[in-house]
Amino acid sequence: MAFQDFDLIKERRKQERQQKIRRRITIAIVSSVVVLLVVSAAIGVVFYDQKNADTTDKEPKKRAHSAPKPVITAEKAVKTVCAGTDYKETCQDSLLKTVKGNVATQPKTILKASMVVVSEGIDEVIGRAKTIKFDTPLKKAAFDDCLELLEDAKEELKSSISVIEDTNLGKVSLRMPDINNWLSAVMSYQQTCIDGFPDGKEKDAMQKVLKTAKELGSNALAIVSQVSSIFSKVQVPNLKRNLLADEDGFPTWMHKEDRRILKADGPKLTPNVTVAKDGSGNYTTITAALKALPEKYKGRYVIYVKEGVYDENVIVTKKMQNITIYGDGSQKSIVTGKKNYVDGVPTFQTATFAALGDRFMAQSIGFRNTAGPEKHQAVALRVQADRSIFHNCRMEGYQDTLYAQTHRQFYRSCYITGTVDFIFGDAAAIFQNCMIYVRKPMDNQQNIVTAQGRVDKRETTGIVLQNCRILPDDKLEPVKAKIKSYLGRPWKEYSRTIVMETEIGDLIQPAGWLEWDGDFALKTLYYAEYNNKGPGSITSSRVKWSGYKLIKRDDALKFTVAPFLQGDTWLKSAQVPVRFGMFS
Repeated sequence: MAFQDFDLIKERRKQERQQKIRRRITIAIVSSVVVLLVVSAAIGVVFYDQKNADTTDKEPKKRAHSAPKPVITAEKAVKTVCAGTDYKETCQDSLLKTVKGNVATQPKTILKASMVVVSEGIDEVIGRAKTIKFDTPLKKAAFDDCLELLEDAKEELKSSISVIEDTNLGKVSLRMPDINNWLSAVMSYQQTCIDGFPDGKEKDAMQKVLKTAKELGSNALAIVSQVSSIFSKVQVPNLKRNLLADEDGFPTWMHKEDRRILKADGPKLTPNVTVAKDGSGNYTTITAALKALPEKYKGRYVIYVKEGVYDENVIVTKKMQNITIYGDGSQKSIVTGKKNYVDGVPTFQTATFAALGDRFMAQSIGFRNTAGPEKHQAVALRVQADRSIFHNCRMEGYQDTLYAQTHRQFYRSCYITGTVDFIFGDAAAIFQNCMIYVRKPMDNQQNIVTAQGRVDKRETTGIVLQNCRILPDDKLEPVKAKIKSYLGRPWKEYSRTIVMETEIGDLIQPAGWLEWDGDFALKTLYYAEYNNKGPGSITSSRVKWSGYKLIKRDDALKFTVAPFLQGDTWLKSAQVPVRFGMFS
């Protein structure tokens, strides 16, 4: 009888689970329909309000009791949307060539078109750029990097368009942070393309060729920002979990192997292959292990790097996704190199280790560039991978040690050392509990911890140092009073850096921050500090730039892991400890 009772209970629970699942599916469908209707109506109202604003005083009175007309011409819709961009004429001219007919019932048409024209613009750039002649190996190498970056930009646009084409508008709304992230990367790639060239006629030519494409990219980002704002006002409660997450709390796009690794009670990492210099593993170099990666491998591929110093330049390509590399410790398993700008290598290519494939993870391993301060730009680690994680890692160099290039990146309990601009790039990157040690530069140099490179005010990027320690290393300590050190300087016009809950040593100058070139970017940058400690955290003598802020807790919360990186959908504790909010 007991077993019969158990069977009945089991069956009843099964039925309850099925009902629960059906209920969730119903809610998701209804929610999606509601969002679709409300968003369409909201965008339609924007178009209609703008149209009424353009009429004469008599016209609104005449129509005061009339219902809004449902048909808005493509020309009117484009004009309305382009009103919120920085390059209105470019916006209207490009979109009108792509958008045809009545778009009142399909607001996503313009959103998609704004990205299609960017992709077409990049194709035109590639064609025109190939006609430019380069007279030195360095310039030719910079051009090759440029072509690679433009192809990466096209991939980001393709991903954005794919999301927008989804018929489920609820899912589209929840992927708007991803689209913002991808378009921010497109802007960064185009700027990096120009930055790679030495000053001269070739750089001027590339700037001219890229001008329209950059304007198109900025316009697309502006349009996405407008649509994101509308979505945020009409979001249906609990839609996020119903559509994108399962009962484990992980997003539906996350592979089972990722879940296994990130679960709090998950087992220790089991490597697919082992790299060992002494021949005791499957391969003797990391490059060989990556080269042997199965082409159609599904899930997370784990590479264990045994203790040793590996003198090689490693690239985890964009096709190599879901890769984990872990070692025996950040001072035991070390990847080292010495490529540098002075020896004729573009900064982009100096990286000892480059991580490009999405969802890359590194743990307990070191990345080193030994070129030295006299060789100037010499990158130890370049990261382009979206949703990348670095835990208990070590990045050692001098100028430009860590190139946090693009996308969303999370660093936890890492050791980072350098001199000039040694944490730089245009990623959305958060550093938690990291030890940041400033080294002794050349006699004619100053130390700058960060140089963030946001080129558009709507980019969702920035560098966040949270609960870190910024201190001098042993060689700088005796001479720190003679060598000036700063928290950051604006590499690009909309540079954004936030230092919060961090211990700042007395090596940092009272002004805190340094100009890049005269008054460049001082009004457009966003530099902020919150609740820091230590002798270098005193703000009474900080710079007086309009872009510098002493922010309050509510503002600081915007730059924590969940809202800034959407980290609540891809970061879990245990294997990768993470603080989603503030530490105090």
